[in-house]
Amino acid sequence: MNKLLLLEDDPSLAKSLIKYLKFYEYDIDWAKNGDEAIELTYNNRYTLYLFDVNVPSISGIDLLKLLRDANDLTPTIIISAMVDIASITKGFIAGADDYLKKPFDPDELLIRIKSKTKMLQNTLSFGDYRVDLIDKRFYYRDEELYLGRVQQDILIALITNYPNPVVYDELILLLDKPSENALRVNIAKLKKILDIDIKNIRGVGYKII
Repeated sequence: MNKLLLLEDDPSLAKSLIKYLKFYEYDIDWAKNGDEAIELTYNNRYTLYLFDVNVPSISGIDLLKLLRDANDLTPTIIISAMVDIASITKGFIAGADDYLKKPFDPDELLIRIKSKTKMLQNTLSFGDYRVDLIDKRFYYRDEELYLGRVQQDILIALITNYPNPVVYDELILLLDKPSENALRVNIAKLKKILDIDIKNIRGVGYKII
């Protein structure tokens, strides 16, 4: 069973999320503040972190920075009502893997959790391409390819979701400087380097075809 750590100071929201996710067989530890969360990370191993930002004692962002500095690379989804680009950027700079804006549909959270936990397998494959997720190394017919970090993250998202598209919002949040132009540039680089067809699904996102 996947074990998750939820950092959330709203008891009503936390209890409803725990009930919902337990229905899908996720084991949840709940921390009401940053101090509780950091103590739990010392004593347990988690598949995924779900961190609110504005919580007592240590914010979700500051906690994530501390964990990343301690070489804790557990995938992390930030859940926050702070939806401005500056706040989102801070989350990703701190080491977040995803950012979900409050209020949200629990089904959307479940999709994102499934996506992140699925990515914890050691390798992904697509045709003649293979991704070593532990070392973030990419291969074509056993020949290593060299990609930038952003292109790596985009490619992993595209392969993980194949044959379905990855929505624009999720892809843009993988960028260092989120914008539609930057996304198009990185998609174009991937298509050139990998010689694969990545299609723009108008109004939805991108997918490998």
